Amino acid sequence: MRRRGLLAGGAAAAAMLAAPGLPRAQGTAAQGTAGQGTAGQGGGQGSGGAPIRIGEINSYSSQPAFLQPYRNGWNMALDEVNAAGGIGGRRLETVFRDDNGKPEDAVRHVGELLNSEKVDLIAGGFLSNVGLAIADACAQAKRLYMAGEPLTDAMVWARGNRYTYRLRASTYMQAAMLVEEAAKLPAKRWAVVAPNFEYGQSAVRSFKELLGRARPDVQFVSEQFPALGRIDAGATVQALASANPEAIFNATFASDLTAFVRQGNIRGLFERRSVVSMLSGEPEYLDPLGDEAPEGWIVTGYPWADLNTARHVAFRDGYRRRFNDYPRLGSVVGYDLVGSIAAMLRRAASTDTEKMVDAASGLRFNAVFGDVEYRAIDHQSTMGAFVGKLALKSGKGVMVDWRYADGAKYLPPDEVVRQLRPQG
Repeated sequence: MRRRGLLAGGAAAAAMLAAPGLPRAQGTAAQGTAGQGTAGQGGGQGSGGAPIRIGEINSYSSQPAFLQPYRNGWNMALDEVNAAGGIGGRRLETVFRDDNGKPEDAVRHVGELLNSEKVDLIAGGFLSNVGLAIADACAQAKRLYMAGEPLTDAMVWARGNRYTYRLRASTYMQAAMLVEEAAKLPAKRWAVVAPNFEYGQSAVRSFKELLGRARPDVQFVSEQFPALGRIDAGATVQALASANPEAIFNATFASDLTAFVRQGNIRGLFERRSVVSMLSGEPEYLDPLGDEAPEGWIVTGYPWADLNTARHVAFRDGYRRRFNDYPRLGSVVGYDLVGSIAAMLRRAASTDTEKMVDAASGLRFNAVFGDVEYRAIDHQSTMGAFVGKLALKSGKGVMVDWRYADGAKYLPPDEVVRQLRPQG
């Protein structure tokens, strides 16, 4: 692949923050308050009535690498909306809850937020199994859930419902992006490694299906599914090496990815083998590897330092001024999720659940990577992802030769979606 960035728009960088999806901030706004049981409020004053309350549930204690930047991005966007007058003069407020990475905790929080805190909608989610539990609970209560991160295909297809929308590109979409590159490799013998829960199983299922369709001559000679957060990296690497694959598809992330890469480097697993890896170019997972980051892997990720579109520069510069740090992909997800909620609320002109659900259907909004739509057919957004290769630069892993893959181009035809998704 040749490296190519997105074309910068002719608008000034500040135009992104002034667009309908995310109003431009005026002055300094207070950061949303973090913590269990605490309502986080953005800055700014509205004059149009009671605040609009969002119940936000996430795995803050179990997945901090992604979710602290996510919280930063969320609060930044919330304050911008409120500083610009809120939604029809009504301020946005957030009531945060930590699900500890447990579906049962998330379901309990859904009930508390809806019944005791009287929130107008539920948002958030990180782990796919937890996100599905939130989606099911909200569907039973007939209340809107705007999911940010849970990537499983089931979120919008097999277990999709009227009340659930999802922002990030799914496992199917990212697998399809990676398969475009994987199918070009000469490798015929493949192995896979992924965490043994909904996300990992969904990622492997999609990758195998799509690669098999593109390259009927490939075979999968080993599948390793270590427990999430408890990978025995030495044993996993040995098992993969024993199968002698020509290429590996990896879907591990966070501490599992770090352990897997280190053991793979020590034992020579990646020598003369191609690796295709989901999420590994995201800085929250790439940065901890330092100079141990593998070179040449084909990955999805986020080249934050080199993406110079007007929208992204405005976001990146604002984020760095506020937090004295660079954004991670979690920062973008948190920021865009609030932006999409604000755009939905403006379109609905109401906090009635059915009106909000209808307003989200087919909604287009101004996101960091470009305009995004929540598709009416399955409630999946068209947010894309970056595909590139890993390289070392100044002793640190970076993405090179990257391109932006528009999510709308990596979804199955409508007739297939109708077969995958139940009615409602």
